[in-house]
Amino acid sequence: MPDPPRLEVRKTYKLFIGGAFPRSESGRSYPVTGRRGGLLAHAALASRKDARDAVRAARQAFPGWSGATAYNRGQVLYRVAELLEGRAGQFADESVKAAGGGQVRAAGQVAAAIDRWVWYAGWPDKIGQITGAANPVAGPYFNLSVPEPTGVVALLAPAEPSLLALVSVLAPVIATGNTAVLVASEEAPLAAISLAEVLATSDVPGGVVNVLTGRTAELAPVLAAHMDVNAIDLTGADPAARADLERAAAGNVKRVFAAGQDWVAEDWAASPGLDRMLAFLETKTVWHPVGT
Repeated sequence: MPDPPRLEVRKTYKLFIGGAFPRSESGRSYPVTGRRGGLLAHAALASRKDARDAVRAARQAFPGWSGATAYNRGQVLYRVAELLEGRAGQFADESVKAAGGGQVRAAGQVAAAIDRWVWYAGWPDKIGQITGAANPVAGPYFNLSVPEPTGVVALLAPAEPSLLALVSVLAPVIATGNTAVLVASEEAPLAAISLAEVLATSDVPGGVVNVLTGRTAELAPVLAAHMDVNAIDLTGADPAARADLERAAAGNVKRVFAAGQDWVAEDWAASPGLDRMLAFLETKTVWHPVGT
């Protein structure tokens, strides 16, 4: 068992927007409790304006991140995995406090989350080989299909406190060159908050990942209807709200990803596959005359 902290300081965590840690513009916060009901911390209660600020930061970061070489993105993400490894004990302790269970089980889940981040870090310079193609044509032309990132992606994180679940929804989005606005689990946001602290000290440019804490039911409709959000992952949405969010997303023809058909719980320990990366890629086809 880890040594108890010398001082039991009940923190009030802030948001993570544009690489900085601002307070909610409303000044609101809410208590985060553990499985036994004890107070763990206070988290910022993000407002609709905070959500719009996060989208603006993600949009500003998109050209630089999507324009970086795939090799560079992979190296940046691998550095994040190294930082996660250095704070594995913290993530495991937070998991035990939030969800209970033994330290050994929590440490195993954190290790699996780090391994998954490494797995996605290896994909940026390979996904084009899987999804791109040189298409046969009848004529003196090259016809090439090339994958491109969708843009700003809103993510509704799974409701559970698992770092593995969080990594499984976030890593594929940024590995493929998108930028993200992540709404943390309302009941268990500590994993997302600690991940934001890791990202802030990594080489990931500010604005590539933005983390909002607060009421998912309040923030999800804003992001679904936002005209500068290009896609939304409804994994952590209330099933009863899914249809309304999909209708709001149709306003600017957003891509909508809803893991777990019929809202069957997803097995986060299973092999991730390519579905989440492919969901947030678009294909651009280019014609070019054959040179003589």
